[in-house]
Amino acid sequence: MKRIKKKAVKCGWISGNGLLLLFLSLSLQAQEVTFNEHIAPIIHKNCTPCHRPGEVGPFSLITYQDVAKRAPFIQHVTSIRYMPPWKADPSFQTYQNERGLTQQEIDLIAQWVENGAPQGKAEATPTPPTFQENSQLLQAPDLVLTMQKPFSIPNDGTEEFRYFSIPTELPEDVFLKAIEFRPGNPQLVHHSRIMVDTSHLIRAIDGISETDPALARFQTIPLADEFLYGWVPGNLPVMYPAGTGKPLKKNSDLILNIHYAPSSVVAQDQSSVHLYFAKEPIDREVKTMTLRETDIINQPFVIPANEVKIFYMRSEPLAHPIELISVLPHMHTLGKSFRAFAITPAGEVVPLVKIDDWDFNWQSTYVFKELLTVPEGAVIYAEATYDNTASNPANPHVPPRDVTYGWNTTHEMMNLILYYVEAEHPVAQEK
Repeated sequence: MKRIKKKAVKCGWISGNGLLLLFLSLSLQAQEVTFNEHIAPIIHKNCTPCHRPGEVGPFSLITYQDVAKRAPFIQHVTSIRYMPPWKADPSFQTYQNERGLTQQEIDLIAQWVENGAPQGKAEATPTPPTFQENSQLLQAPDLVLTMQKPFSIPNDGTEEFRYFSIPTELPEDVFLKAIEFRPGNPQLVHHSRIMVDTSHLIRAIDGISETDPALARFQTIPLADEFLYGWVPGNLPVMYPAGTGKPLKKNSDLILNIHYAPSSVVAQDQSSVHLYFAKEPIDREVKTMTLRETDIINQPFVIPANEVKIFYMRSEPLAHPIELISVLPHMHTLGKSFRAFAITPAGEVVPLVKIDDWDFNWQSTYVFKELLTVPEGAVIYAEATYDNTASNPANPHVPPRDVTYGWNTTHEMMNLILYYVEAEHPVAQEK
């Protein structure tokens, strides 16, 4: 794959881009940087969506008072690019839902803090942004489905894996434009996978444990959709591109598989799912492709104690050309890096995602800026590095011990989840 090199236009001893940055820097130094005029727009765009009541941020960042009292802390976490959280390497692939500050914005925050964090003129006080309550999306959901009853999380310090059934009672088939999972107990909900059942034969699964022998009977019943949506720490809802949508049949049941972290006190959870219906005609159905541990080519999937190990997995050659919407890699706390790409029959490399510093607490569905075409016959590859040594501060075992596959946080996983549409199969529309 050829890469086009950019030519720098030079002006004396400084490039054109450098001259512009120097001019901007001198301009900012010539004026007082204030919260109302300069910092608030940065905070409201990049921080407030999560740092507001009811969202994942541990404190609000809305008003001048919210931000000023944490000014040195904000300067630090932005200067090291810890916040806003974004783990994917932008030099490998870029995305529609990227989070992050420009160097100019980081410098502006630093200058503001170092000058005493002035508020600015009262008449320049910005209007706080408005959001949809209890949602990361700007519009209200068309349907909110909540667990039929609260689940009591025990205080015995063990991880819980539970299944829940939620009837949708939809009067007709719909296409979904977006799906959002809202954990009822964000501190203890570790992750959730949402599936779809149309048989109504799995309803008795509600509240059942992963260890219950009765589960085997339910797992023999085919699901209408084995992966409607997945929520992991740090993940946000995905809006499907125009003309595409996830199908959901009338009277379907949602099946939630929720993993709860260990707790030392009895706690409650009653999570919900927000559904957003497509209002425009749908041409193509959104489907899910998952590469999992059984696709690893250098088996067995075991990370020996005191070792760093790399695993590789690949798909079968694609039977049809597809267009990728998004990519979601998943590992646990031993994960250190992850890279995924496709190789076409012509030998071209299609970059998907590259994360050099894996963080279990910040996992994202990375949405491509445009549908990413992968031709028939292409193979999708992924490689992941795991650090099972004492030098890994996230290692749950002290001293390290052998780790293999499992859903517990102390076990490991290697998944690559892709939303896509088939390039040649539009959805038949009713007339």
